[in-house]
Parts: sequence; structure tokens; C-alpha cells
Amino acid sequence: MLNDFLKQHPIVPFVRQSDFAVRKPWSSPERRLLDYLLVYIQEGTCSFHIDNKKYTFTAGQFCLVQPGSLLSLEGLTNTVTPYIHFDLSFNSEREHSFPTRPGQIDLSAYKHLMQPTIKELYGVDMPVQVEPSKPLKLKETLLQVIEQAEKQDPLIQLKTQHLVTEIMLTLLETYYQEPYTASHSFDWITSYFSHHLSDPISLEDMAARANLSISRFSIVFKQRYGISPHQYLMNMRVNHAKELLTHTDLSQESIASYCGFADLHHFSKTFKKRTGLTPGELKKSKIPFIRA
Repeated sequence: MLNDFLKQHPIVPFVRQSDFAVRKPWSSPERRLLDYLLVYIQEGTCSFHIDNKKYTFTAGQFCLVQPGSLLSLEGLTNTVTPYIHFDLSFNSEREHSFPTRPGQIDLSAYKHLMQPTIKELYGVDMPVQVEPSKPLKLKETLLQVIEQAEKQDPLIQLKTQHLVTEIMLTLLETYYQEPYTASHSFDWITSYFSHHLSDPISLEDMAARANLSISRFSIVFKQRYGISPHQYLMNMRVNHAKELLTHTDLSQESIASYCGFADLHHFSKTFKKRTGLTPGELKKSKIPFIRA
């Protein structure tokens, strides 16, 4: 479900507004956001009300406000608060979007411009008061974005998009906990087997790659594919052997090696058991290759 949502909302960051804000005590009245707002409190103390909850921020802390959130902001002292307003996912009408103004709470007329939240994109509940695992990196990257965001050079704009992606990666690496699902955890199976078809692949190797015990791996694998891991691998090896026998002039010894069989005897025995023909009989029969 999340993968489908991401396909509909590809990640293409866009910085809409940025500033290295140096202010005396200040306030910004209540409004609701269409996009993301990331603030770094470099100096001073701030009081932010976000979705009816009060947060106090002091120097060295970060605030991330997501689309749809209701917020009012206040600087309690002299402050230095670098910030960016940005879109995270692509919207063909992003040029028409804007940082909302004081008093803009009902955004029903602008629903088509509303960015999806991180929860919608990644299934992650990210707090307002984010505490990144790499705060110095996040600060430096944010300041780079602010320095470059207004420049019109296409290469610099591309770099700015990359920097915003780095910011989100830094935050997601802190808060993202990948949920286990059999479907997602086994997406690598086919490509991994294909790439290592000529290598010895043990059940222990496969279970370790899936971060599961051998018994659990075997159970979940069979639930998804209907057969055991060994039978699945053997089917791939035999199918590949059929293709090579039908479409190449390779020797049976070479085909046995390319398909991961221990020797020619093992190859012939396994092949006949699964197809009803020896490798030589299939090659002579000129039967077109049809993947099982």
C-alpha cells in the first residue's frame, strides 16, 4: 500500500521559501500549512503551538511542521531561526502553492495543493520536536539549502533538491522502523536467486538474509510461494537449463555448472525427475522452451 502511494506521489523536493531569520521577540498568528516547515533554533527561545499542543524550543533544537497542521509561532527572545518551507513529493501545480498566511485555517479551496504527510508517504509517526541521530549534519545541510535555494542556476537547484532529500533521509533514519511483512521481506528472492544461480545457496544463507530463523523462513517462504525454498530454487535452475539447452550450443557440463548443479550426474537426474526427459533428450527433441 505504501509503495503504491509513493508511486502516485514521487519524492521530488521543492523549496518554496527559506530564510536565515534574525528577529527580536516576534509572533506569527494561527494558520494551517499546505507544505512542510522545518525550523532550526540557532539562538533564543521559541514557543510554538502546533495542532493545539504547546512546544518550547531552545537553541540547538529542530521543529518539523507537516502539511495540514494548525500552528502559531512565537519568538520569546531575540532569535535566529533558519527555516525552509518545502514540498516533499511532486505536484504538477506546485508553482501555485504557497506558505499560508495568518488566518488561513480553512484550506478546502486548496486541497489539490496539499502535500501528503510523512505518515502517508512512509507510515512513520514523526514528532514535531525532531531529534535527529545526526543533528550537526542536519543543521549544516539546512543552512546549505537556505544559502542556495534562491539561486536560479539549474545545477544548483538540482543540488538543493538533493540536499532536502538528505534532510529527510536524516530524519527518516532516526524514526523509521521497517515493519515486517512476508511480501516486502521476500522481494529480493527472485533477483537474488537469479544472480547466484550457479553458486551454492544454503537455507542458512537465505534465512540470514531475511533476518529470520531457518524454521520461520521456511514457513513464511512456503506461505508466499506455495513450495519450499529448495524446490523453488531447483525450479529456477531447471528452467534456466531448459532455456540453455534449447537456445544455445553449450555442453551439458557447462549448463550443469551455470545452473548450479554439483555435477553432470546430479544435473541429469534432477532434470529428468522434473521434466520427464534427460537433458540430451530435450536438446534432440527441439521442443520450444516454455517456462514452467
